Amino acid sequence: MPELPEVEVVRRGLADWVTGRTIGAAEVLHPRAVRRQIGPFLVTGRTITSAERRGKYLWLPLDGEEAILAHLGMSGQLLVVSPDSVLEKHLRVRLAFADGGNDLRFVDQRTFGHVMLTSLVNGVPEPIAHIAPDPFEAAFDDDVFARRLRARRTEIKRALLDQSLISGVGNIYADEALWLARLHWSRSTETLTKPKIAELLAAVRQVMGAALLQGGTSFDSLYVNVNGESGYFDRSLEAYGRRDQPCSRCGTPIRREAFMNRSSFSCPRCQRKPR
Repeated sequence: MPELPEVEVVRRGLADWVTGRTIGAAEVLHPRAVRRQIGPFLVTGRTITSAERRGKYLWLPLDGEEAILAHLGMSGQLLVVSPDSVLEKHLRVRLAFADGGNDLRFVDQRTFGHVMLTSLVNGVPEPIAHIAPDPFEAAFDDDVFARRLRARRTEIKRALLDQSLISGVGNIYADEALWLARLHWSRSTETLTKPKIAELLAAVRQVMGAALLQGGTSFDSLYVNVNGESGYFDRSLEAYGRRDQPCSRCGTPIRREAFMNRSSFSCPRCQRKPR
């Protein structure tokens, strides 16, 4: 599933292509794409004022106090394409613009993603107002995060994936940040010192910042930016998906362990498992 860097890449593309444009027509081609919509998806005649993101969600604020909220799910794509181009096989929602320029199309092979028209609460879509700020937002408070993290009394990776504590960090970047900070995923949060938490946050920002510069991580053709291009941070991964390959720091083979019906990858030597 796309994580913060991948969604931010899409947001930046949308900001360049749709800001200031008025929607001329909106067509919903699959009901699951708007399954969380309350009432009709009435966006025709509305002007998109910007493109925003929190964690793995992005939204397009409209004139007034509403926005189009999008979650890409496992395979969702927001593509900016010529209105004359062939309709994609898995096209779910199509927005045409009054200026006659490029469409904005929501394509989703697995239909786990969705879009919806929703109201804003202090500038954030109401359905995600409960989600914590992500580590790149000005609203993110490192000291508050440190206090709440230690109070969780749970495994550090489980805490990093808790979107009510910190948003945008998924399985891939949690493993990469923990490798960089030399922390095993099962380390208990209450044992972390404030300097170690600061080091972990720096690792989270460093890893996701590097991924952003490389267009995100793409393991298949389903994650792409608005131009249909894939990211290439998968070539720079140090832990995730590198089972039995040598750790770049010490040469020890990377280990894979089961975690929350997923996988965790770590170095047995650099990231000692707690007793």
